[in-house]
Amino acid sequence: MSILKVARMGHPVLRRKARALEKAEMKGAIVQKLIDDMIETMVEYHGVGLAAPQIHESLRIFVAALDAAEEGAAEAEPLALINPEITVIGDETVEDWEGCLSIPDVRGRVPRAKEIRVRAYDRRGDRLELKAHDFPARVIQHEADHLDGLLFFDRMASLDSLTFLDEYSRYWVKD
Repeated sequence: MSILKVARMGHPVLRRKARALEKAEMKGAIVQKLIDDMIETMVEYHGVGLAAPQIHESLRIFVAALDAAEEGAAEAEPLALINPEITVIGDETVEDWEGCLSIPDVRGRVPRAKEIRVRAYDRRGDRLELKAHDFPARVIQHEADHLDGLLFFDRMASLDSLTFLDEYSRYWVKD
């Protein structure tokens, strides 16, 4: 496995709509290695999610450690979601802090749907459907945005909370 270079804000790959994978590609060695490398890269950089465009691959794949938000949750293998389709459940939104491996050392408050349903293919090419709420829903929405060429500050209601990590830690983090 390899740790991949993460595309930073300004790279054109982050602003393109990524290509959907064909079913036949999903189980192939190239995609399987890409998923393994994405997981290793996400872990190396202490992320909870990583989308293929972030590692210079314009494909509709992301990996996410959705259990990372659950207090006391056992470490589970991060999920790979291929060609995800998100449906918002209800109309409740929550604004909370987000960061991004492609925009290092910056945070901002982003409104997101509190609860969603996502349909996708897993790394074996099998259909999966799951419901997510709170932080896992936020992670899925953030990573899916990368597949459409969106960055988290594109979703911010106001740029007033956009802050560098040092200032976030100093002024915004609750003691």
